[in-house]
Amino acid sequence: MLKALKWQTLTGAVLAAAFWVLQGTVAGYSAVLGALATIVPNAFLALRLAMSRRTATADSILRAAWLGEAGKLALTVAIFVAVFAGVRPLEPLPLLTVFIVTQLVIMSGLLMRDEQQEKELGSKDGE
Repeated sequence: MLKALKWQTLTGAVLAAAFWVLQGTVAGYSAVLGALATIVPNAFLALRLAMSRRTATADSILRAAWLGEAGKLALTVAIFVAVFAGVRPLEPLPLLTVFIVTQLVIMSGLLMRDEQQEKELGSKDGE
């Protein structure tokens, strides 16, 4: 999970810098807020899961995952409410673009992981 957070942070920073350079300050900080709307809730989830590993029972991990996902959703909504209510001026396109792209970082990581596992299984079967 920490690797995914690092990639999300890097992706968000690169995209925010690109928006800042190409479209100006408002687009840049809007993009930063979009990245934060992904990274902060995912960091909360990662923390919940890491804390549950201390007890390491299946029930505690499952409970932590449920609470982590609920908290992640609540934090995402709260961040967007705060941003749309309190940040002026704001450019929604960079905000939402970076939010969506940084969310997709996790999915791309999962796809690459599945692909790697299939290759490993294929090489074991061929031995």
